[in-house]
Parts: sequence; C-alpha cells; structure tokens
Amino acid sequence: MPHVKDPELAPEGKKRIEWAARRMPVLMSIREEYADEKPLKGVRIAACLHVTTETANLMITLKEMGAEVRLCASNPLSTQDDVAASLVRDYGIEVFAIRGESEEEYYAHIDECLKFHPHITMDDGGDLTVVAHTKGYHEGIWGGTEETTTGVKRLKEMEWNGVLKYPVIAVNDSKTKFLFDNRYGTGQSTIDGILRATNVLLAGRVVVVAGYGWVGRGIAMRAKGMGGRVIVTEIDPIKALEALHDGYEVMPMKEAIARADVVITATGEPDIVRKEHYKVARDGVILANAGHFDVEINKSDLEGMAVEKREVRPYVMEYTLPDGRRVYLLCDGRLVNLCAAEGHPADVMDLSFANQSLAVLYIKENHKRLKPAVYTLPEAIDEAVAEKKLMSMGIEIDEPSEAQLRRTWVEGT
Repeated sequence: MPHVKDPELAPEGKKRIEWAARRMPVLMSIREEYADEKPLKGVRIAACLHVTTETANLMITLKEMGAEVRLCASNPLSTQDDVAASLVRDYGIEVFAIRGESEEEYYAHIDECLKFHPHITMDDGGDLTVVAHTKGYHEGIWGGTEETTTGVKRLKEMEWNGVLKYPVIAVNDSKTKFLFDNRYGTGQSTIDGILRATNVLLAGRVVVVAGYGWVGRGIAMRAKGMGGRVIVTEIDPIKALEALHDGYEVMPMKEAIARADVVITATGEPDIVRKEHYKVARDGVILANAGHFDVEINKSDLEGMAVEKREVRPYVMEYTLPDGRRVYLLCDGRLVNLCAAEGHPADVMDLSFANQSLAVLYIKENHKRLKPAVYTLPEAIDEAVAEKKLMSMGIEIDEPSEAQLRRTWVEGT
C-alpha cells in the first residue's frame, strides 16, 4: 500500500501538477508521442527522486508510456505531500514518501520501491541503486538512471571498484541537463530558498559560494545578479582560476567565512564548513547547503561548540557560540532549495526529465548489449531535447549550408 501523509491533500496537489505540466512542453510532447504506442508496457520502474510537481509529471509520463511505476523520496525534506497524495489518488501511482520522514522510514520506502522487482531504477543521489546492490535487489534489473552529480560520483566509484551490477545512464552528464538544471535551476532555486527562509537583502552582502562546478557557477551568477559581493572557495586550481576570471574573489574558506554574511556550499563533499571555520565566522553568518547530502556543513562541530540553540524562523536554527557570536543554519544543512522553497522551476526540469524519459526508453531497447558501467546518453538524444525546447519557445536557428556540410576540417586551419 502507498504511504503518503494525507490523501485529502490531493486536490491541491493536482492543481499544482497541472500548473507545472504547462511549463514542461518537451516532456508533454514525449508523453503525447508515445501515449498510443506505449513502448514501456510491462516495464516496472522504481524511482527515488524528489517528490515534486515536476517529478509527478515525469511519473505520469512514464505511466502513459505503459510503465508500472513506484516512487519514493530521495531526500526526507523534499517531498511535497499534496503532490504525493494526488499521484496516488488521481493518477494511480504508488508513492512512498512523507515530508520529514525519519531515516528508518526513508529506507523502508526505498525497500518498498524495490520489492516489486523493477526492470529499471531511476535515482537521485544514488541511495536507491546502492540499496538495490547491498540487499540483492539488483537481480533482474536491466539498468538505471542517475540524476545528480553526487549520485554519478558514487556510481562511478562502484564501477571502478568492480561492484556495479547493472548499467546506469548518467543523465546528469547530458548537456541539456547540467548546463541548465545544475546552473540555472539550482542557481535560482537556491537563492529562492535562502530568501524565503530568511527574508534577507543580498544586495551589498558578502556571499561565499563553496565549489565552482556547474551548481556553484549558477549560484554565484544569481547572487551577483542580486547585488551580492561574491567570494568563491575551491580546491580545484582550474575552477578557482575560472572563478577569478569570471570576476569573483577567490580565497580559502577560513578567510572567506570571516567576511561572509551568507555561505552556500555546493561541492558534494563533506566538512566544507567545520570547527576551524566556526571559530572565525562573522557574527550572524547564514549557512545554507545546495549539495545533495547534509554533510557539507559539519553539524556535530557546530552543536559541540554552541552554548545555546533555538529555532528563530521556520527552517532557521540559531546557534550561539561561547563568545556571543551567532551562526544561523538553514534546513538542518539539507538542500535549501527543496526544504525552504519548491526546488527548480518546471521550465528547466522539463529538459532534465525529458532526458530521463528517453533514457528509460534507451535502457529498455539497449540493455542486452550494455555492460555494468556508467554511460552518457547519445549526443543525438541531447540535441533532440534541445531542439524540442527551442521549438516550444518559438526560437529558430540556422542550418548548415551545403558548403559547410562539404567542408573538410584540417587540423591547424
């Protein structure tokens, strides 16, 4: 039986799902294209994704394509309970997700999604795939997809260590995913979450962005656009140099946090902000995380140093240090854009989830020849998604001329 917070929330969830659908024209075109053919008929899919309006439209699309779908949450604080209720009541999709669920419930829900022996897994962060392997659910799985940078890292480690048992499509590595979802989606939604939680003015404030991957680039861009004075911290010399050339200050976290009004972590790595940084942090600094797991801001160090702790606003915890300085942690160090806001706009998730639906089709059609490894979707699929998006926006581009098609490129010309 599905496990959601309250079935009575379904009417509101349905309206919000329909609102998002209007802003996902590429995914809707895929749904319409395959609704009659139903190429996924008889295919069982277990999905561990953020249970939002955009994910709902992906699940509905997969069902319209013929699949049987089970869905659980990839983060305890990202579920939109009204959306989960509507998926169950209005669309007949089995959902196991409750906002604020315990760690025990979180993994129990993952188990429920794997118990019906899926052919394909869809993951966001890697937890579903890891559980499938550690508990023996991997038998009979044709392949999987992975949505995030963090999840792809985990799966590539599994591949390198020789323990990955089935092929996985790194949807995150498609250009129409990371160039848009990671950069523009996370950039906007992270700032949105911070503003909803705190109502602070970013103009004139010092905003520190830890990590200058595509997510960090997007956050830095948006913070700068709102008048923030942006500092980037990095461990990669090439990314640090890029940030410098993009016009940002670059320095170690210990120097940056002493000046910071807001610190946003976006690395996917643990202990980005830790005890040595709290010792020199500016009074009133706000800490927010945009990485998948709640490990980037060391909470145990902060708890151990604080002499007082209280919630001052929803999702805002104030820690008072022995010398009276205060540190404000948002959303218990979890994804601020999904905890305090609604996640990425549907317009950008349209690209990511178009890729996801086509990745599922690709696995169904090609799994017999794929080895247990991490793959990227063919570039032709990437380009087709981009073309569909441009068409939906009424944008036309040039086609190569005959001379350009005939031209032979010679190295050095």
